[in-house]
Amino acid sequence: MMLRIKRVPTVVSNYQKDENEEARVGGCGRNCLRSCCLPGSKLPLYAYKKLDKVACAKASPEQESEEASIAFLDSLVLGQWEERVQRGLFRYDVTACETKVIPGQYGFIAQLNEGRHLKKRPTEFRVDKVLQPFDESKFNFTKVGQEEVLFQFEASEDGEVQFIPSAPIYAENSPSVVAINVSPIEYGHVLLIPRILDCLPQKIDRESLLLAIHMAAEAGNPYFRLGYNSLGAFATINHLHFQAYYLAVPFPIEKAPTKKTTTLDGGVKISELVNYPVRGLVFEGGNTVEHLSNSVSDACICLQDNNIPYNVLIADCGNRIFLLPQCYAEKQALGEVSAELLDTQVNPAVWEISGHMVLKRKKDYEEASEENAWRLLAEVSLSEERFEEVKALIFEAIASVGHGSEDATQEQEAKPEAIEEVATTNNSSRPDVVAGTQECLVLQ
Repeated sequence: MMLRIKRVPTVVSNYQKDENEEARVGGCGRNCLRSCCLPGSKLPLYAYKKLDKVACAKASPEQESEEASIAFLDSLVLGQWEERVQRGLFRYDVTACETKVIPGQYGFIAQLNEGRHLKKRPTEFRVDKVLQPFDESKFNFTKVGQEEVLFQFEASEDGEVQFIPSAPIYAENSPSVVAINVSPIEYGHVLLIPRILDCLPQKIDRESLLLAIHMAAEAGNPYFRLGYNSLGAFATINHLHFQAYYLAVPFPIEKAPTKKTTTLDGGVKISELVNYPVRGLVFEGGNTVEHLSNSVSDACICLQDNNIPYNVLIADCGNRIFLLPQCYAEKQALGEVSAELLDTQVNPAVWEISGHMVLKRKKDYEEASEENAWRLLAEVSLSEERFEEVKALIFEAIASVGHGSEDATQEQEAKPEAIEEVATTNNSSRPDVVAGTQECLVLQ
């Protein structure tokens, strides 16, 4: 089944053609987001209401509530994204990429993007270390063009949602911002960059994950998801950021069966994925948003501290979060990945693991099958023995900070829901994957 979306012609921005262009490396003028160039600048501000609980309608594409998505996603994110298309700020026309749902039980999604790996920024850091200090000399988001930034995203001071079309940027407060991804893999592909001027490395903490969950909740649409890639799990820029996009098709990972592992004192239920090619944990519920956010962020911090690469998918308006430790880069370095898979040049990051495959070669796209997708993702997964070790580390870390556990009972494995083929006609909807080209070293 083919997915259909709005097609918009795009050209590469003149000032983005050359990565070594002096203005872009030097980072001053319109290609600078640092305190030297921000005084007097203004940018739209979306001030979200801090939530105690998240509500999200489980709607189909035909039945979903239009009010929240139009007010926030379609109007603000996609409206400004489209305006940047008209300015020519993207490296290529992502709407020209063919996309299809692969026949099979899980409904993996394939996209043919033959040019992205040639025009995407190269990785500029070691990939054998999950935690690395921020390096000002390398590319980071303070060096992007000011025109690439869409709006500030901050908590409301009075507890009510506000939108200010032209708000001052206060460098001393280090605003969190939403910007376009100039190498998109989806129509509407954006980046959430927490406290951009603090120059934080790609490392999740409690505050940043809570911000990302609030963005998912504020969107209020189950088809808007945020993803995170750690270093060593195919993040390509060592500056803290989440990726996000809108797609009115279920991800295979969202349909995967799970079995309950435990429920924490704060009401957060932790389950394991079952009958899915990548082993992972699913966090959901919680008495408050912070209960959920803190349990997931503490698990991420544990993985970071133990140098275990991982990916995160924030789904269901922030109600459900997938935590996926992985070892594909390590296997590459050890020569344990087959030449057939390496030849595809697919680096499985959060979107691929979620079931959204970006393919570089027409041959792979034409021959895409559920079996081929499964074979690739199986190489991403930790072995059962290693996963149990990592899971024990995570639970120990969560317990050490006082989340606790009410029970450790396991539920019966859920049956996977039937995956319906959805003909997507929403102008803002297409499938998406992140892939980056990088050398792989042994993770220790």
